Amino acid sequence: MAGSNFVDYVKIFARSGHGGAGSAHFRREKFVAFGGPDGGDGGKGGSIILKGDSQYWTLIHLKYQRHQFAEDGMCGSGARSSGKDAKDIVIPVPLGTVARRVVETEDGETELQYVGEVTEDGEELVLLKGGRGGLGNWHFKTATNQAPRYAQPGEEGDEGAFILELKVLADVGLVGFPNAGKSTLLSVVSAAKPKIANYAFTTLEPNLGIVEVRDGHSFVMADIPGIIEGAHEGKGIGTRFLRHIERNSTLLFMVAADSDNIAEDYKVLLGELAQYNPELLDKQRLLAITKCDMLDEELIEQMKPELPEGIETIFISSVAGYNIQKLKDRLWQMLQE
Repeated sequence: MAGSNFVDYVKIFARSGHGGAGSAHFRREKFVAFGGPDGGDGGKGGSIILKGDSQYWTLIHLKYQRHQFAEDGMCGSGARSSGKDAKDIVIPVPLGTVARRVVETEDGETELQYVGEVTEDGEELVLLKGGRGGLGNWHFKTATNQAPRYAQPGEEGDEGAFILELKVLADVGLVGFPNAGKSTLLSVVSAAKPKIANYAFTTLEPNLGIVEVRDGHSFVMADIPGIIEGAHEGKGIGTRFLRHIERNSTLLFMVAADSDNIAEDYKVLLGELAQYNPELLDKQRLLAITKCDMLDEELIEQMKPELPEGIETIFISSVAGYNIQKLKDRLWQMLQE
């Protein structure tokens, strides 16, 4: 996948800023005989924050900015002047970004600790908090200690490695073998322009499209790169894109009408999802038999007994527009349920 602009997994190293030290200062004025403590507080260190941005759809910008270091807060000074707070580093990320921290266990192994995820535009997730600034000496003046000569040091920042993983957010995910017609359907029902050709693995990155239904309603459809038997073990494109299916609320399975065994193909697809993550089977499912432009009603009726049991099926042709509106209406209805 050299040269691809779609990056959905990146490791970054981040460091938040230290807080500035408080000042141990005393008033020095000509006509003030006993100038009291007036040391100001230190400024806050910069934090490292992820922020959801719907304009982003990949993590490629972080592939070349793997080090994110915030500045330290400024120290306090006399006349109760507080040090300046350091700027937070705010990293824009696509919606659906999951953050995990790389931590070392007692036995020297590393494990990933879930930090949080960003799913809405403008939503912020703090990866590392900047250190608090120290208090100046005027805070410590008491009746018995009129001239405290100490101030607080600034709080130290934090640092660590993080794995950021993107799971595409969509209402409907297209699941099928390579060349099942997923990209063609997406190009017909939305303005998306995925690469389409008559060979396997044309789609090497997820494509998103907005599907308009009726009365101004719409939903987001994702074309997930083709799954093959053994994908959960790393065959074909492997598990790389199976993670994106986790974020789709409804799954549209697609099997071509010229398949040797439609029921078996569906069973294999279902098996791959189950072995990757059994929870995927809890999602709503619909089966579309694609490339039906060569079939007449009589042939479709003859095929029905061979269809898999326990799943609603719709025969479609993206090229001829056959049953496309019916499919969109049914998917919309399922999303409302």
